[in-house]
Amino acid sequence: MITKEKKKELVEKIAKALKGSKSVVFANFQHLIVADDMAMRRALRKEGVGYLVVRKTLAKIALKDAGISGTMPEFVGELAMIYGDDLTAPAREFYAFQKKYKDNVKIVGGIFEGKYMTVEEMTAIAMIPSQKTLYAQFVNLINSPIQRFAVVLNQIAISKA
Repeated sequence: MITKEKKKELVEKIAKALKGSKSVVFANFQHLIVADDMAMRRALRKEGVGYLVVRKTLAKIALKDAGISGTMPEFVGELAMIYGDDLTAPAREFYAFQKKYKDNVKIVGGIFEGKYMTVEEMTAIAMIPSQKTLYAQFVNLINSPIQRFAVVLNQIAISKA
């Protein structure tokens, strides 16, 4: 049995995680062995993403006070919150583990830019590449025509010589 003071502390911890995050993923987990859980936590922490196992009732209390628009997703089973400063990192990083541990972890919803999101919306957000990858793709896209132009100029120079 958890005391009222301890429950208040837990609600404050959840509220602090919500306020300090740009995006939050709600995840369901079950039958995850300790070694896999620890590996997942380490990998998430390495990417600057927090992982917090929460009681559903306490999470609902903290979420009511957070002023998030939309409809709160249904929480079934064990609940974890994955949160971070990056808009897409929590969803993207957790989705990688969802693919690895298919039967044990799954996204059940989330919060993105102050609005509740469905499973499908959070999964779509998880598919967005990281900012570094997007920059690399953009540079490659811009560089490609320049490279082709240089090849054409080189071929013209070779043909005239």
